[in-house]
Amino acid sequence: MAMDRASVYSFPVLQSEYDESHESNTQIERQFAQFILTFKLGNSFIYRDQLQENVLIKRFCLDVDVAHLISFSEELADALATEPAEKLPLFEAAAKECAKRILIPTQSASKDSPDIPEIQVTLSSSTNETKIRDLTANSVSKLVRVPGIIIGASTLSSKATSLRIQCRGCNTTTSVPINSGFSGVTLPRVCNAPKEEGSEKCPLDPYFILHEQCRFIDQQVLKLQEAPDQVPVGELPRHVLLSADRYLTNRVIPGSRCKVVGIFSIYQNKGSKGPSAAVAIRTPYLRVVGIEADVDHTTKGSAIFSEEEEQEFLEMSRNPNLYEVFANSIAPSIYGNPDIKKAIVCLLMGGSKKILPDGMKLRGDINVLLLGDPGTAKSQLLKFVEKVSPIAIYTSGKGSSAAGLTASVQRDAQSREFYLEGGAMVLGDGGVVCIDEFDKMRDEDRVAIHEAMEQQTISIAKAGITTILNARTSVLAAANPIFGRYDDMKSAGDNIDFQTTILSRFDMIFIVKDEHDTEKDRTMARHVIGIHMNRDREPRDVAGEIPIDKMKRYITYCKTRCAPTLSQEAAERLSSHFVSIRKQVHKSELDSNERSSIPITVRQLEAIIRITESLAKLTLSSVATEAHVEEAIRLFMASTMNAVSQGSTLSEDVLKQAGKIEDELRKRLPIGWTTSVATLRKEMVTRREYTVAALDRALQVMSRREAIQFKNQGAQIVRIGV
Repeated sequence: MAMDRASVYSFPVLQSEYDESHESNTQIERQFAQFILTFKLGNSFIYRDQLQENVLIKRFCLDVDVAHLISFSEELADALATEPAEKLPLFEAAAKECAKRILIPTQSASKDSPDIPEIQVTLSSSTNETKIRDLTANSVSKLVRVPGIIIGASTLSSKATSLRIQCRGCNTTTSVPINSGFSGVTLPRVCNAPKEEGSEKCPLDPYFILHEQCRFIDQQVLKLQEAPDQVPVGELPRHVLLSADRYLTNRVIPGSRCKVVGIFSIYQNKGSKGPSAAVAIRTPYLRVVGIEADVDHTTKGSAIFSEEEEQEFLEMSRNPNLYEVFANSIAPSIYGNPDIKKAIVCLLMGGSKKILPDGMKLRGDINVLLLGDPGTAKSQLLKFVEKVSPIAIYTSGKGSSAAGLTASVQRDAQSREFYLEGGAMVLGDGGVVCIDEFDKMRDEDRVAIHEAMEQQTISIAKAGITTILNARTSVLAAANPIFGRYDDMKSAGDNIDFQTTILSRFDMIFIVKDEHDTEKDRTMARHVIGIHMNRDREPRDVAGEIPIDKMKRYITYCKTRCAPTLSQEAAERLSSHFVSIRKQVHKSELDSNERSSIPITVRQLEAIIRITESLAKLTLSSVATEAHVEEAIRLFMASTMNAVSQGSTLSEDVLKQAGKIEDELRKRLPIGWTTSVATLRKEMVTRREYTVAALDRALQVMSRREAIQFKNQGAQIVRIGV
């Protein structure tokens, strides 16, 4: 040891940990600054350029990809991942120092240099995702990446980062720093200012806050819930609170699917007071350091596809049999129902959304109703659509309330403020909402989705909150007729227990009957038994030609890359066909002597246009041709028009006989007179040789017109009016 040197020799006797940590922090800050200034991809210094550009436009933030940090220094990235709360402020200090050096390289040390505000460092990462239910005590204070769906967002509030406090006794002021997140601050109880000899001591708890001199930042509290497709069966979806500040506020709205990079932290919940609240228990929350919102499927060109994928999809679109192949790949384990599967293909693709010059919006989403007998695999089709649609929510009518489908107003336990929580239609924005047991819903709940199905918005006016939420969803609903099974002897109006207001909003209405046909039954039995026997071997007829994942990606590709328009010939064909449909419905209404329960209005013309556009979109065609229109008309005739004509299954002879019986009953039964149906049947059917169907039809029509009324469970009739 060179003790004889002229320089002063010193040796630390009391080596403090603070000095070590301070030294290492300075070194880490220097490394972060080096990363910002020297990291380059190709020939560009991406972070140096980004920082310079952002500071010049007065946007004081820097977005850093963690993968770049790992390639620069694994130790540095590991330190940031394991101790983000300590290392992130060093990163922000380094960014501020770099901003000064970039903007004013010659005056970095001068006193006249402009004061740059704190620069926020946001992180984006592609590391493994951690589900909300997998966040445990081991994750506390670590950097995590959590996927989910935003179900609630508070209004912006101002949070202090530094409190300026003043002593009541000696008027000295001092600053108290505050940590980010939900953690509070405790004011010092004793004045620490140096006192002159003989002066009085300041009292206990002397400090009060000077609010005007404090420093504030924007803060927003978000509520992140597990995506519906990630929740295990029988479990409630978990949620976690998020605390976002500065440039991370107002990034997402309720219904947005996103991946959140944040620090898993804990705070003392003020609401957990009382004898049952444990002292050492803390409530977890995520302090957000980065938000990656998922692709909004309603926008164009924002989805990311590799070149190989694009090439594969373009080749798929050129396949002349793509429509048939795609339809056969929809629920391949379900036998038959080819038209319903084709309608579901149209629903998944959707038409083109239009915004007119006057600001009016026309929806592009297609709504389909499956109405029919039990055991016709309606629910299975809905479950398959939930799997194959990029965004889908499945709900059952009996367990859904109006608030659960649209939106509910909740009150925050801490701030006592009201905020909105989105329901199924909001969370399914840009996708499909599958509603099973649609007929079991209460009428007031069903009315709640009228606006969502046509205007694609949900208006809320509750508890002083007046707002409009987006609900750009397609609705696929399944329902049973009034009597459980479809009764062919009754008209469509007698079988369908829905108001015309809701029926007109469905683009296609399919009546699914369980018909008895020996040959068909034999084929179906063979198909079902084959599935049950070969469930392990996965037979070829059960697996679709296109796998589900590939279908999902292709649907996203078509929706983001293509918005077809109608050709002139197709438009003329559509308009002439609409006129003929209206004429046909009018004729059937005159024949059956009653209004059709399924209305054919301009909405149905728009429905055929949407179906045409979706068929063109399937093949990535920018123009919908006459061939697309022909298939759209065929689908519409096989669904809605078929349902309209279901009531006119009675022959003309029966309808004529029913008219004669009605005239006779009006002449013979005075008002207030009662007679039994058995007596009428004996006279009209046995003696006069009218058919039973004609008598039943006449009584139904008179009952609907309130000329007669049934008593004693249909055994007697009373004449009550003209």
